[in-house]
Amino acid sequence: MARAILMVMDSFGIGGAADAAAYGDEGSDTYGHIRAACARGEADLPDGRSGPLELPNLDRLGLPLAAGLDGSPGEGCGFFGSAGERSKGKDTPSGHWEIAGVPVPFEWGYFPQTVPTFPAALIDQIVDDSGIPGILGDRHASGTQIIAELGEDSIATGKPIFYTSADSVLQIAAHEEWFGLERLYALCAIARRHVDPLNIGRVIARPFVGTTAADFRRTANRRDYAVPPVEPTLLDRVQASGHRVVAIGKIGDIFAHQGIDEVRKGDGNMALFDAMLGALDDTGDGDLVFANFVDFDTLYGHRRDVAGYAAALEAFDRRLPELERRLRPDDLAVITADHGCDPSWTGSDHTRERVPILGFGPQIRTRSIEHRDSFADIGETIAAHLGLTPGRHGRSFL
Repeated sequence: MARAILMVMDSFGIGGAADAAAYGDEGSDTYGHIRAACARGEADLPDGRSGPLELPNLDRLGLPLAAGLDGSPGEGCGFFGSAGERSKGKDTPSGHWEIAGVPVPFEWGYFPQTVPTFPAALIDQIVDDSGIPGILGDRHASGTQIIAELGEDSIATGKPIFYTSADSVLQIAAHEEWFGLERLYALCAIARRHVDPLNIGRVIARPFVGTTAADFRRTANRRDYAVPPVEPTLLDRVQASGHRVVAIGKIGDIFAHQGIDEVRKGDGNMALFDAMLGALDDTGDGDLVFANFVDFDTLYGHRRDVAGYAAALEAFDRRLPELERRLRPDDLAVITADHGCDPSWTGSDHTRERVPILGFGPQIRTRSIEHRDSFADIGETIAAHLGLTPGRHGRSFL
């Protein structure tokens, strides 16, 4: 028996999805375009990273090979390859559920590209049930931009900011102190009930702090109110076997806290990495540590910040040897992603891309797993490693 560590580099796609054109994303390539921009000297930061993208640890674990580039496996490399998504859409729940062995069998509901975007009856129901004086926003928007634009009005009027994106989501932003964090959570719980008939995947609480548009910033107290998975996931199966699942970051929210024993959070990728390493000190044979590193997506992908994304990749890469030193002889660690969010692409939404699969551990042999047609193969591989009975979807590549 052994442990498994599953890491999702949120939005780190590697391009080439077979159905990208159906989503308007043909040619998108989060990794490839960041790498190319760095090589051209277009992703330098003042007093920060510069020049070509430097990912020595991900490179030796097979990232370029997974992306179809030239190279050779390095020391410690295990299996490497890529996967395409079977589920419809390009959002967080679909990607994570499929990684955990459960492709989404239906189409999510979405809000139209109109102003206002939300049905008037939906907003009336939420306002009536919550007692808020009304809402601001009511359109598709970048979260940071709409908070900068409407945050001061929200504080002055007591009206929270409602907005959405190309994902199946209703996001609600409000000031942690002036509106109140617990009040925001209660509002999102009310909204969750009312969007259920519309088949909306998530309602997200987006608290922020600051006093003016110049210093508003979102905090780590985000909370996702998600639809529960439609059937037992890898997480449920680990629990049913008598072992533990420790969720790092927003994993608990994504799975509606189903199949999870403990949630550990952190403010930013590096704090989340610390939380993941700490979980390795407290887990035993048969346990799963499942981590999401959200900054790639929220801070850099959606904001179309190529240089920031590159710097975040390099910071993540530098931490990998710490993880490798903590692995026990029978452990398996897997790095993957849930979708793309190409920072060089138009708009501010996710991009439909393949994702990398990098699996390593002291006893994991070096080999290519080539391209898989479902993220579910990742979950089934971890299930096989943990000695679980095969699930309904996916195929292990161990």
